[in-house]
Amino acid sequence: MDSSQKTALTAGPLAGILVADFSRVLAGPLATMTLADLGARVIKVEKPGAGDDTRSWGPPTSETGSTYFDSVNRNKESVCLDLADAGDRALAFELASRADVVIENFKPGGMTQLGLGYEAVAAVNPRVIYVSISGFGSAGGAHLPGYDFMVQAVGGLMSITGEPNGPPTKAGVAVVDVLTAKDATIGILAALHARHTSGRGAHLDVNLLSSLQGSLANQAQAYLGADVVPQRLGNAHPSIAPYELLACADVPLAVACGNDGQFVKLAEVLGIDNAARDERFATNSARVRNRPALIAMLEERLGRRDAAHWQERLTAVGVPVGKVGTIKDGIALAESLGLEPTMDVVRADGSVASRQIRHPITWQPPFEVPHQAPPLLGQHSDAVKRWLTNASQR
Repeated sequence: MDSSQKTALTAGPLAGILVADFSRVLAGPLATMTLADLGARVIKVEKPGAGDDTRSWGPPTSETGSTYFDSVNRNKESVCLDLADAGDRALAFELASRADVVIENFKPGGMTQLGLGYEAVAAVNPRVIYVSISGFGSAGGAHLPGYDFMVQAVGGLMSITGEPNGPPTKAGVAVVDVLTAKDATIGILAALHARHTSGRGAHLDVNLLSSLQGSLANQAQAYLGADVVPQRLGNAHPSIAPYELLACADVPLAVACGNDGQFVKLAEVLGIDNAARDERFATNSARVRNRPALIAMLEERLGRRDAAHWQERLTAVGVPVGKVGTIKDGIALAESLGLEPTMDVVRADGSVASRQIRHPITWQPPFEVPHQAPPLLGQHSDAVKRWLTNASQR
């Protein structure tokens, strides 16, 4: 960062926003960490002695308990409150009554039973934006536990993931939780904006199944618009070809021809110029219909050289290709492209706790990005409780 950028640093766009985080595991904590990365103050309420479930989800382990917990809980304060205890429950209500945003993912109705539901909080804090996250909503699915893996299964994602003759397969990360976190964050930011005009908050109901279905895009519309129920295609695309892994002499290469012009260039580099004029392959729709013959032709040529050779040649003419890399490889690629994918998070004493993936948005002018390490269980309990019992600091 040069000197002109340093002078442009400001507080984060959500500075002054207080978030009461009653969530655990992934969707809620990722949403609140996003708000914290953008400058909000996030106070995470945890169960004494145990904390967020993910603190025990290891290996890999870390000083907070697990790297899983670390991935979604930086820049937060941890306060231990036993919500079964009347005194601690009163402190929790005081926190919610001061907050701009409350996020919870208790079983639907659970916060209401504790006296911490939306109606109770909004009665004393009408500007609150209260977010309830569940697996299947607060109506007919209220009794169903919401776990990402189960939602991937019943929501249809696993039915389109995996090889055609293989078993349904989950994504390699809890993608439904991540999508739900993004939806929750979008809703919160919209509600904060609307509050400027209305002066009132809102109750947002976000659930994993709806977020999954909202992400199915072309696959869901194939069913709704054309009564086509998508099936597993491995790495192939239902509507584009070639758009999949293709075998080379050593390792496969991801080839993503999104238009006919790119296919022409692919054919030229492979020395099969006539393929672009063949009626079976001249248009994308024709290539999709004749996919087996297309793939056989392409792999026969690609199999003559290694993937690195083809990646260099094809990238040079603008054909999107790439070798399959590990997460380590992906981070190294981002670093080589100047994307600065990681950040150091520090403990209270300023020592580096770990390296983490940074918030993916880059701002101009830049702001001072918080970089506090994920909290130890109850690390801020004393300070937060003193603040909550001090009426003058409301």
